[in-house]
Amino acid sequence: MGKKGKGTGSFGKRRNKTHTTCRRCNKKSFHIQKSTCASCGYPSAKKRVYQWGQKEIRRRTTGSGRMRYMRDLPRRFKNGFQEGKQAAKKEAAPAS
Repeated sequence: MGKKGKGTGSFGKRRNKTHTTCRRCNKKSFHIQKSTCASCGYPSAKKRVYQWGQKEIRRRTTGSGRMRYMRDLPRRFKNGFQEGKQAAKKEAAPAS
């Protein structure tokens, strides 16, 4: 199939997938035989994070996305997480 080495001849033998898409981080880093993601560490409960990868932490941390849930939390916390209530009508201040 080609000569020994790492070049063009070796590339013809590459037909088995080692990694596939990860369910948690959506990167093509999930090792099929190990059943572990090389990027986020799925299925472990904690996310794979190292201090030598500061840029990567910055890219993936809270606030780098839409934050559909987290964005409203401070306001909801301030109001005691009330749900299903109607706002009380405020009376107009008397004109002086």
